[in-house]
Order: sequence, then structure tokens, then C-alpha cells
Amino acid sequence: MSYQEIIYDVSDKVATITLNRPDRLNAFTSQMARELIDAFNTADNDDNVRVVIVTGAGRGFCAGADLGGGAGTFDNRVRATPERSGGAEGPQDIDSHRDGGGVVTLRIYDMSKPVIAAINGPAVGVGITMTLPMDIRMAVPDAKIGFVFARRGIVPEACSSWFLPRVVGIGRATEWVYSGRVFPATEGHQAGLIQHICEPDELLAKANAIAREIADNTSAVSVALSRHLLWKSLGYDHPMESHKADSRCIYFMGQSADAAEGVTSFLEKRDAKYPMTVPKDLPDFFPWWEERTFS
Repeated sequence: MSYQEIIYDVSDKVATITLNRPDRLNAFTSQMARELIDAFNTADNDDNVRVVIVTGAGRGFCAGADLGGGAGTFDNRVRATPERSGGAEGPQDIDSHRDGGGVVTLRIYDMSKPVIAAINGPAVGVGITMTLPMDIRMAVPDAKIGFVFARRGIVPEACSSWFLPRVVGIGRATEWVYSGRVFPATEGHQAGLIQHICEPDELLAKANAIAREIADNTSAVSVALSRHLLWKSLGYDHPMESHKADSRCIYFMGQSADAAEGVTSFLEKRDAKYPMTVPKDLPDFFPWWEERTFS
């Protein structure tokens, strides 16, 4: 796929996806959604990619949905072209319509590679909800964040009603969503939404340092399975479900070349060189959860 609204680059096992509409503060469009899904597919299927970093071009991360369509921006009835309807031929009905931000966040949720958000400026609306299924969020101190949906006459999207309370708790989530107010990244940091606050000239260096820590020192398969164990467990109704999944994964990894290398390198006091890659060496029972469909 030829990208028009993002930049995709891979260097030393780290893929960087840059939202690239700087003249519009990287405002989100259907085209951007399609390109993001393609880029995440590409990264997830590339055994040479260990970590993905997402950032924005220019002075913003993502200003939310592009409101250039005016009053009908969120009205699916006016989406009469494939370009405006995410590829569908004309408007859908209420039961078939899929929120584009949700399609993107679900793809990120299913990733087998860690995803780091390097929030270099305003992250509002879908600009912040798209980061919720990412694993690590870092931001510059003056980045403005807002779940502004109620101030635009709509509702939270991109599956954020599921993700946000799990990230920051229901009390903080309701305050931010009901008020729709814009707040500084430092407040997000205090609430656990943002893990790291970095000066602008240090943001990408810090993101890459974390990516390197993962890529250089860990088993790709261990990290992939761990990511799914952690995220999928949020939906379990009993810890026994986690115990079942943990048990299968530790049984598989315990017999693996990576486990042998991990123990041997430790005993020999040297850096590990893990031979297994993702997705090539994921277990036959992967995925172990029931895949959900939109129906």
C-alpha cells in the first residue's frame, strides 16, 4: 500500500509510524485509518520488527477527527463515497456501520508486538483514544489531551469506553469524558494515562531507548505471548482463565529454544541471542481466545 497520510519506517528491528498531516495537526481521516491498519499488519507480520513506535509529524500528535466536513462530519448518511466511508460503497445502516477509530484500536489490541505512543503534541478525541490499546504512552509536558466527544455532540469511540476505565479507573474516566475538558499531559501522567513525561528533544530518544531495551534483551515470542496474556486477561471473569492460558504458554515456552538460551546465557554471564521470531514461531494454539466478529 502506498502511504499518503502516514510514514512507515523500520530501523534495527523498530518500526516507526508517523502520522503525517502536519498542516492539519495530523487530524484523523478514513484514509489515515486504512493506512494505519495496513502499517500495523505489516509490522505484525514482519519477523524483523520487534517494537512499534507511533508519533506525529510537526507540532502535533493527532488533533482528532478532521472536522473539515463541517456539520456533517460525523453523519454517516452523508458518506456517499468510498473515500469518506472507509472503503464502503456509500452509507451503511445503524447495524452495519463500524466506527473507523474502533477498527484501528482493535487492530492495535490484537498486535503481537509492543506499541509505544510518543505523543509529541495535542492528542484530542481519536488522537488520544487510538493510543489506549498501546502498551506505553509518553508525552511532552505541554501536550494537550482531551476526550472531547460530549463537547462535539457525539460519544466516546475507538472502543475507549472499554479501554479508558481499565487504564485510569472508572472515576477518572467519567470525569474526563463527561466534561470533555482538555487537560495537560502532566495530569494524564498523574492519573496513569501517561507513563513518561519527556522534553520535546528527548521524546523519540526515550521511546527508542525503551524499544531497544525490549528488542535487545528479550525473547520476541515471550513478549508476544505476554502481551496477549496481559491484555486478554482484562476481559476474564475469573483468574482460572488466566491460569489456563498461563499454563499452556509456560508449557510451550519451557521446551523452546528461547528458554534454553535464556537460562544458558544467564549461567554463562553473557547477552542472550534468542533464535525465535514473531510471527513465525508462535505456538500452534495461538490464538487461544475466541476471535470476536462484528455481527
